[in-house]
Amino acid sequence: MAGGKKKSSTSPSRFYKTLSSIWQDKHLVLFKAEYTFLITTVLWFLEIGINIWVIQRVAYTEIDWKAYMDEVEGVINGTYDYTQLKGDTGPLVYPAGFVYIFTGLYYITDHGQNIRLGQYLFAVFYLITLLLVFRIYHRTKKVPPYVFFFICCASYRIHSIFVLRLFNDPVAMMLLFGAINLFLDGYWTIGCAVYSLAVSVKMNVLLFAPGLLFLLLCEFGLWKTLPKLILCAVIQLLLGLPFLLVNPVGYASRAFDLGRQFLFKWTVNWRFLPEEVFLSRYFHLVLLLAHMTTLVLFALKRWKRRGNSIWSILKEPSERKESPQKLNADQTVLILFTSNFIGMCFSRSLHYQFYVWYFHTLPYLLWSGGVKKLAHLLGVLILGLIELSWNTYPSTTYSSLLLHVCHLVILLCLWINPTPALPSHRPENKDKSQ
Repeated sequence: MAGGKKKSSTSPSRFYKTLSSIWQDKHLVLFKAEYTFLITTVLWFLEIGINIWVIQRVAYTEIDWKAYMDEVEGVINGTYDYTQLKGDTGPLVYPAGFVYIFTGLYYITDHGQNIRLGQYLFAVFYLITLLLVFRIYHRTKKVPPYVFFFICCASYRIHSIFVLRLFNDPVAMMLLFGAINLFLDGYWTIGCAVYSLAVSVKMNVLLFAPGLLFLLLCEFGLWKTLPKLILCAVIQLLLGLPFLLVNPVGYASRAFDLGRQFLFKWTVNWRFLPEEVFLSRYFHLVLLLAHMTTLVLFALKRWKRRGNSIWSILKEPSERKESPQKLNADQTVLILFTSNFIGMCFSRSLHYQFYVWYFHTLPYLLWSGGVKKLAHLLGVLILGLIELSWNTYPSTTYSSLLLHVCHLVILLCLWINPTPALPSHRPENKDKSQ
């Protein structure tokens, strides 16, 4: 009994001690990373009200939802030839995971007719995504808490993409952030499975693949990485099997069309170019070369441990000569987010819904860069300018140029990042999912 009373008396005192500490540091609560959990909790509950208000007060805009429903309805009616599946906005160009998820939404929303219910479902997706993103930031404690206001409440475009447009991009990113959380917890196999599911919803998630491959090699070496890559491939094959059995070439060419041509009128990032240059295959090849070159440079000079050969990560960790060092959450997140950001910088075209591909990663990238002086002012300024660029509709020469300038600044800050490079050896690394 005495022990029980002591426990009950110390618990309130600990609570009051925490409140006292917060009150004493009240002028620093928004700037000290240890208060990330407190601030993000408040913002998350605030976002519940904001999403309800947006759904109730702001008019829904039909763009792709009806097309999604037409596409999955074709599958429901028995059409498994991907080349025959289409909607109002064109043919079905997403992998099979998209079909299964949006078939579920088709039935839940009364064949896609109950759009208001669909909006509330996407509000749930938004809140889940925020939880996953906030957990990543809480684990890394890299970004001052006041910045999280810009991650959620201040972005009109992101709320629009989720609850006013009902695009499939948020679903893919929700799964992606779930996979990153699993990686941070050491569940690499399950994380790779969830990552593959994200890819099956929309191919943009492949922009994280170079960074993920680098991390897997660092953690496990080549031979133990191969089963995880095979698992990702098997998931894609199983999900696409009904369509592969009918028209394998049609499915592969539509669901994973890397050469798809984009319309100039929708581009956010290349408006300042002449349309003929934008559509040129030579321009696309230059962008691809720049993308690959930048990834290689970051892998060799910023991700790899200094003084070690890049080939050392192909060996089993126990066979490496380097002294053992533990891979931390900050290095994992930085490499994944940088890999995706490099892909965004050299994308052939960015459409308005693509903003969600990297929006939640931007604060982390900005506060991970090598520019420490005026970091807060510079970070907030760039976040604001990027938001301005993405909210300029239709895009203009100046808005697209501004976006590229902001991207270049972030990329340069990441390049001069003084953070030690990723260690390439870890003792007795274990995959908790095995």
